[in-house]
Amino acid sequence: MIPYENLLQSNKEFFKDYQRVFKETLDSGWYILGKQVTDFEGEYASYCGSEYCVGVANGLDALTICLRALNLSKGDEVIVPSNTYIATILAIVNNGLKPVLVEPNIATYNIEPTLIEEKITSRTKAIMVVHLYGKTCDMDPINELASRYKLSVIEDCAQAHGAKYKNTVVGNLGDFGAHSFYPTKNLGALADAGAITCNSADSMESFKALRNYGSSKKYYNDVVGLNSRLDEIQAAFLSVKLKRLDAITTHKRNLAEIYLKELNDNFIKPVTNEDHFDVYHIFNIRHNRRDELKAYLFDNGIGSEIHYPVTPNKQKAMKGILNDQATPIAQKIHQTTLSLPISYCHSEEDVYKVIEVLDKF
Repeated sequence: MIPYENLLQSNKEFFKDYQRVFKETLDSGWYILGKQVTDFEGEYASYCGSEYCVGVANGLDALTICLRALNLSKGDEVIVPSNTYIATILAIVNNGLKPVLVEPNIATYNIEPTLIEEKITSRTKAIMVVHLYGKTCDMDPINELASRYKLSVIEDCAQAHGAKYKNTVVGNLGDFGAHSFYPTKNLGALADAGAITCNSADSMESFKALRNYGSSKKYYNDVVGLNSRLDEIQAAFLSVKLKRLDAITTHKRNLAEIYLKELNDNFIKPVTNEDHFDVYHIFNIRHNRRDELKAYLFDNGIGSEIHYPVTPNKQKAMKGILNDQATPIAQKIHQTTLSLPISYCHSEEDVYKVIEVLDKF
């Protein structure tokens, strides 16, 4: 069996260092917002080319805190892609804001810049872009629109650690970058974890307060905040893995190149562009008989996943919030997309086997 993911195997080479830093953290006696978090924040900011990084509990909280820091009014609108994962939408809704869906480009799966302006109203305050599957959005036209209409730009970088647009790393392509380190990510912790990157000292201080009950000074609370602090142990694990992130990315890009070259054209494959450095958190294909294809792969000993089976506006939780917004392009993507094995645990031999099976479908 070739599993879609095997986190044990993907993390095995880090175990010795994980054990070492776990002991260091345990022996330190400091378990909340200590040296490990501070060190990782500096290391990840440097990796991204950002001035600042603020560790938080998870990717959803990173998005939520980014929006909270803008001090928007209830009912203000945030533009967001119609095919994103539900977390992006939840961050907007949980702040009392209105998500306004914009359809993706059918080839890149990222928000289509040419469709954004028609959705801008007097209540629009921000654009939340999502670098889906590890490919950056087309940021120049998005930032031009944001500048013209005085909108904030928040990047959902959850699937795109180290991805680049015109040689700039994600997290630096807008005002704030929200990052998830969920275990399956290219830079994955061993539990939930997240971070925010920015280049403004004032924003950094705001994020630090918001993640810690709205407090900049212990027991003094200036704003309504959250309890969302990156765990010391997870920060230590992330520092270990960050040193190998480029190797992880190279490995996944090599596997993606095999898929792109060898998989036949009966399957719609990801597009590439010289302005985009893709990191392939997910390698997705599309096929009109997706469900049948997924079952066929399983019967032949190959795991796969669907990212994602239901569009946000069709989720039960979004009834009355998004259901009136039609999203035919997102619907087509969600009905046909399938994610293939491309983990750090997979070998080139695994990928050639997947291709051999797919080509017989």
